[in-house]
Amino acid sequence: MDIERVSNDLKERISEKSVILTNEPMSNHTSFRIGGNADIFVKAKTEEDIKQILKYANEKEIPLTIVGNGSDLLVKDGGIRGIVLKVDIDTLKIDKINDEDYIITVGAGVKNGYLAQKLLIDEIEGFEFASGIPGSIGGAIRMNAGAHGGEMKDIVQETTCIDRQGNLIVLTNEEQEFEYRNSIFKTNKYIILSTKLKLKKGIYREIKSKMDEYSEWRKVHQPIEYPSAGSTFKRGTDFITAKLIDECRLKGYSIGDAEVSTKHAGFVINKGNAKAKEVIDLIKYIKEKVADKFGKEIELEVQIIGEDAKK
Repeated sequence: MDIERVSNDLKERISEKSVILTNEPMSNHTSFRIGGNADIFVKAKTEEDIKQILKYANEKEIPLTIVGNGSDLLVKDGGIRGIVLKVDIDTLKIDKINDEDYIITVGAGVKNGYLAQKLLIDEIEGFEFASGIPGSIGGAIRMNAGAHGGEMKDIVQETTCIDRQGNLIVLTNEEQEFEYRNSIFKTNKYIILSTKLKLKKGIYREIKSKMDEYSEWRKVHQPIEYPSAGSTFKRGTDFITAKLIDECRLKGYSIGDAEVSTKHAGFVINKGNAKAKEVIDLIKYIKEKVADKFGKEIELEVQIIGEDAKK
């Protein structure tokens, strides 16, 4: 693929609102701060720009990878070929339905933390559980993000998405097939554009109290002082994965700069300059140790994409 030619072609097709970068380090776009270069990285700000990128990639048969804010992503050291499309639609609309109910229409690129602060100011409750979840709304829906007893499935009314042929689709809550850290968006190629959340009128001090409590909990229990992709593994159906890893005495175990957090065994962190290969090797080691000791197969919550570095 001629990177310069493809970049110039895209510049002619999409608006100036969107940004096109070439040979872009994916370490700049993941919370792990790890990852080789993307041939072309596009931050798309509008639905029309996304349609144009899809059309072009289909016409030219160029590989297309969709990412959000990169908070649950590990990109391999060899980077990503073709076009990486970051959905960066940041629209936000608040509609008051009656004295109690609100519909919040929010773009997939809006950060969870930003939305939580905006809702706090407007005294709208129901999103507090997600206030400390890293990443954007699109990613939160895709993985049915949750914390402190709440999940996205509890508040999502409908989601607007687009398929790889550029067709717009609106899915109801039920049609999104939400499960624990899973949704229909993990099993098909729909691209989330925006969603509608159903929330309620609240009281400022009560909303803020919850958000402060959850923020303090994260500081105490999670290694937020280091780059990571959040919780590395899913909880098991009949076990807590972090507890099993802890009982294998793996806290602090490291391969290069990839380390099992000493604060929370369910997190693999980047102590400085970790390579994706080091993280992957550490994940493999953790899985083997848990399987040997407990006979349990633990599943990744982190998504791994890209190519291995060339030897």
